Amino acid sequence: MASATLTAAEIAQLVGGTLTGDSSVVLRDVQKIEEAQKGDITFLSNPKYLRFAETTGASCILVPTDFSAPAAPGATLVAVHNPYEAFLRVLQFFHPAHAPAPGERHPSAIIDPTANIAATAHIAAGVVVGARCRIAEGAVLMPNVVLYDGVEIGESSVVHAGAICYDRTIIGKSCIIHAGAVLGADGFGFVEHADGSYEKIPQVGNVVLGDHVEIGANTCIDRATMGSTKVENGVKIDNMVHIAHNVVVGEHTAIAAQAGISGSAHIGKRNRIAGQVGMIGHITTADDVVVIAQSGISKSIAQKGRYFGSPAKEFRAALREEGALRQLPDLIGEFRELRRRVQELEQKKD
Repeated sequence: MASATLTAAEIAQLVGGTLTGDSSVVLRDVQKIEEAQKGDITFLSNPKYLRFAETTGASCILVPTDFSAPAAPGATLVAVHNPYEAFLRVLQFFHPAHAPAPGERHPSAIIDPTANIAATAHIAAGVVVGARCRIAEGAVLMPNVVLYDGVEIGESSVVHAGAICYDRTIIGKSCIIHAGAVLGADGFGFVEHADGSYEKIPQVGNVVLGDHVEIGANTCIDRATMGSTKVENGVKIDNMVHIAHNVVVGEHTAIAAQAGISGSAHIGKRNRIAGQVGMIGHITTADDVVVIAQSGISKSIAQKGRYFGSPAKEFRAALREEGALRQLPDLIGEFRELRRRVQELEQKKD
């Protein structure tokens, strides 16, 4: 449970909302609407959860400005334009981020003497910092992070436990790299000889992350064969995603878990790539593309919009095809019956 408290009136002031009910009720923590109890504050944003508004045990609910459904008896309501964003403000108050001590360097850390580390950077236990690395002001390296030679970490970026950055990886400002992520491992590049054997193609490029990028746990972003694999400003990548060599991910794109992006693909700005999407190499997507989960992108997407299926198609067209496929068993049955009747009629003629 959070240690701080707020009254409903203070909540309304914090989020700029309109209060209905007991303004003096004290809130001690945040909780999901279906599990909230007395003293909790929750929110209602998705209509799928509307049924819980009348039964929740929460003392306060953040609701949309057009909310008109019945609410739980005694619950105080705070109406806001965007309950989800307002809840984020409240969540940050009750559970502020832990900030490691600036400038602390654990004695077990191994730091090459040629590394340039800002005075306010935090270096935790077991960290390894290679030659010529540059770690900027306010950066945080949590336990057992490994930086190969020439890695650059921007201001206020956080690299969590066990993450590995291969040589010459560049991480921008205010990035978050979660536990176990691997940035800059070799891309999957081989020449196949006539006898079926493989010869490795040297991977001599690097990985470059822009500012305000977040990389999920156990995600792998491969170094470029030549040049850079690029993840532009504001990109958010979930856990267990693979970004192959020489890929470019456009700014403010979000990629969900288990997606795989093949080599030299170029993803546009503000794309939304859902879970388990696969994209072949050397293709592009336009800006503002949304790809539904488990879709396969086999050719370039030139127009913004929603896409679904394998191969991925425009969303409404894909749904029509899916609907038609589901009717096939019945249609086959009807066809067989019609064929039987035609055969009977032909036999009568004979």
